[in-house]
Amino acid sequence: MFERQAQLTEPKSANRIIHSGTRLRRSGLTVYSSCVFAVPRQYLESSLSTMPGPLIHDEVISHTKPALINYVAAIFAAIGSFLFGYDSGIISSVISSSYTEFQAYMNYPSDNVTGAIVSVFAGGAFFGALLAGRTADWIGRKRTIQLGSIIAIIGCTLQTAAINVAMLIVGRFVAGFSIGVLSMIVPMYQAEISPPHARGLLSGMTQWMISWGFFIANWIGYGCGYLKSTAQFRLPLGIQIVPAVLLLFGMFLLPYSPRWLAMKGRHEEGRATLIKLHGGRRNASISAVEAEYAEILTQIEWEKENLSSNYWDLIKNKPNLHRTVCGCLVQAMCQWTGVNVNNYFGPTIYSALGYTGHTTLMINALQSAWGLVVTFIFISFVVDRWGRRQPLILGALLLAGCMAMEAGTSSHFANSEYHNSSMGIAGVAAVFLFSWFFSFSFGPVSWIYQSEIFPMNLRALGTSVSTASNWLNNVIIAQITPYGFSSLSWKYFFVYTATNLSNCVICYLLFPETKNKTLEEIGLLFGDTNVRTPPTHSIDSAGIEQAAVTDIKPPGEPGQHHIEYSGDKAV
Repeated sequence: MFERQAQLTEPKSANRIIHSGTRLRRSGLTVYSSCVFAVPRQYLESSLSTMPGPLIHDEVISHTKPALINYVAAIFAAIGSFLFGYDSGIISSVISSSYTEFQAYMNYPSDNVTGAIVSVFAGGAFFGALLAGRTADWIGRKRTIQLGSIIAIIGCTLQTAAINVAMLIVGRFVAGFSIGVLSMIVPMYQAEISPPHARGLLSGMTQWMISWGFFIANWIGYGCGYLKSTAQFRLPLGIQIVPAVLLLFGMFLLPYSPRWLAMKGRHEEGRATLIKLHGGRRNASISAVEAEYAEILTQIEWEKENLSSNYWDLIKNKPNLHRTVCGCLVQAMCQWTGVNVNNYFGPTIYSALGYTGHTTLMINALQSAWGLVVTFIFISFVVDRWGRRQPLILGALLLAGCMAMEAGTSSHFANSEYHNSSMGIAGVAAVFLFSWFFSFSFGPVSWIYQSEIFPMNLRALGTSVSTASNWLNNVIIAQITPYGFSSLSWKYFFVYTATNLSNCVICYLLFPETKNKTLEEIGLLFGDTNVRTPPTHSIDSAGIEQAAVTDIKPPGEPGQHHIEYSGDKAV
C-alpha cells in the first residue's frame, strides 16, 4: 500500500480526476492509458458547466516529433489545395485578352460575363464548404476529401467540354463546389494528424500547395496562350483532372483522423492510427500515444455528454462566439488583403502598368513562383516559432504599404501620356512584395488558425463556416473589382490599404496565440475553464508513473485530499 497526500488549489467549479499509469474509467468507457481514471461520476456531474481541459501535461505530447507518415499524409491531402490554386489561377489566363481563341469561341464575353465566370466559382465553393461541415462528421475527414475529388472531376469535365458560356459557368460552379469542400476539410485533416509543435508546418502545406497550384496554372496558362485552336483553353482547363483522380485513389492509402475514429467509438482503429502517426510500433513512444489518446477520448466523451453540435452552438456562449468570430474574420480578412485582386486580375493590372500581350502572363507566372518559395520558407522555419498572431499583425501593415505602392505606380500610367518604365518596374515590384508578405502572413496562417481553434464537437461546423466566410467575401470581391477598376481606376487600391490597416487592429485585439498547443489545450485560450497542477513522477515501483491531479475539488470537500494507491487502483 502506498500513500500520498496532494495539496490542491480550489477552483470555483471543478471535478477531480486522478492520473497515473494505468487506466481511465469514465461514462462506462475503459481506456488503457498513461492517465488512470476519474473519481466517482457524481463529481463529474457536479461540474458539467466546466469544460475539462487536457488530462495530461503538455510535456508528454508537445515534444513528439512528426513521423514520415505525418508529412506524407499532410502533403498528399494537400493535393486538394493544389486543385484550389490551379482552378483559381488558370481562369485569369483563360479569360485574358491574350487568349484570342477563347474570346472568339465564347463570342467575346462582356465584363459582366467575365465577372460571372470568375465569381460563380467562389459561389459554388461557399456552398461546398457548408456541406463539408456536415459530411466531415458523418463520413469522416478522409472520405470527405474523396467526395471533393469526385465532384472536382465532374467540374473539370464540364469546363473542358464547354460549348458555350453557360456550360462553362455551370462547370465553374461545380468545380467551385468541390474546392469549397476541399478547402474546408484538408487543413482540418492536416491539423488532426499533426503533433502540436509541427502543426503550423503540416497545416501550412495547404497554402504551399495552393501556391503550387497557382504556379503551375500560370506557367501552363502562359504556354497554352500560344496555341491556335480551342486547345488553347481546353487543355489548361482539362489538366486539373489528373490531380483530382490521384487524390481520389491515393486517399485510400492514408489514415483516418484518429480524433474522428475516437468520436465514432472506433477505439482500436483510433489507437492503431495514432501509433502509426507517431512513427509505428518500432518508433512510437507508447506512453505518449496512450497519453494523447486518453486526452482525445476524455474531451470527446465530455462533449458528447454535455454539448451538442449545431450551428447555434457556434455562437451561444462567449468562448464559442469568440472562436467563430476569429475563424470567420481571419478568412474574411484574408480576402480583404486584396490578394485575389492581384490573383484574378493580375494581367489586367500589368496592362495598366504598361505591359502588354504575353508579357503580362509571364509576369503573372513569375509572381506565382515567388509566392511558392516564400510560403515554403514561412511554414518550414517561421510559423511554429513566431506563431500565428505576430505574422498576421505585421503582415497586415506591410500589405497596406504594398497596396498604397500599387496605387501610386498605377496613377502614373493613368495620368500621364509619357510612361516611365521605372514606374512600371516599381509597380511590378509592389505586386511581388505583396505576394511575399501575404505568403508570410494571411496566406498560410488563415488556414492553420481556423482549423485549430474549435473544440472537437464543433470543429467541422466551425471550420466549415469559417471557410464559407472566405468564399463569400471572395464572391463579393470578384464582383466589385471590375467595377472598382472602371470607376475608381488606380484609387481602387486604396480600398485595400484601408482594409489591411483595419485587419492589423482586429488581429491585435481579438486573436490569441495558439502555437505549440494541443488541439484540446487551445480551448483554454478562448475561455474554457480548467485548473491543473504540474505532473509528478514515479510514485512507486508498481508501475504508477507521472501522476497528476486535474480539475480538482468536488463541491463541499476541503482543498486537501488523501489518496491511497494499491496496484492499479485508488482507494
